[in-house]
Amino acid sequence: MRMSKPTKPANSQTLLRGLSVLECVAHMPRSIPEIAEEAGISYQTAHRIVSVLTDVRYLRQVDSRLYGLGPKVVELGFAGYQQADVTKIAKPCLTKLAQATSDTVHLARLEDGEVIYLDKLQSRRPIEITSRIGGRKPAVSTGVGKALLLDTPEEELRQLFKRDRHLMKVKTSEVEWFERMRVYQDGGYAYDLGEDEHQIRCVAAPLRDATGRIVAAISVSSTLEYMQQDRMEALIPVVKSTAAEISRGLGFV
Repeated sequence: MRMSKPTKPANSQTLLRGLSVLECVAHMPRSIPEIAEEAGISYQTAHRIVSVLTDVRYLRQVDSRLYGLGPKVVELGFAGYQQADVTKIAKPCLTKLAQATSDTVHLARLEDGEVIYLDKLQSRRPIEITSRIGGRKPAVSTGVGKALLLDTPEEELRQLFKRDRHLMKVKTSEVEWFERMRVYQDGGYAYDLGEDEHQIRCVAAPLRDATGRIVAAISVSSTLEYMQQDRMEALIPVVKSTAAEISRGLGFV
């Protein structure tokens, strides 16, 4: 008895056809008949898939006949670019910053109100900071976390502060924390004043992509011995300048 080849589940076939339609218009807008011919599907199937993809913004109607890639594809493209390349793009700048300051330098991104460390360059000083690549910390208590939150709406910030304030090493009132955040928002930087670790201080700044969105943040960290207030103030333009250079590499103008 001759065995027939296993067929893909209907849902998988629909997904693959949808991806084929996106590939058909990747380089230039096309009409539904052209999409059907290129993808090897019927006109009715092509019409149905194009309608669904247009509704969810993966395609856009260019004119009465033609369809091209939609804004959702662009958004996903930027997201993929950031995930793949931000560490690589930032590395040379972080290395220069670490050499210039002799302090610990971090690169981090935000996820669910927490900081995830993407890179860490150790200080040349005899100190130890507990952060590690891949590790998480509360955004409300870290310098990089506050830098990542600079564009976050106030109501979201309040919810996050109430959720994680018990994790802060330095007891800070909601009023005081928001007063500092407003200063940071105006200045385009952020401090850690011992809220994460009692003896650690840091200066941080956000990184922006081509859309202007904050996608990561960097910081310079050290112990209180090496990071008095006057030095923190002097580091603000240094850290912001490095952040601006990395942001340009991410497409921010």
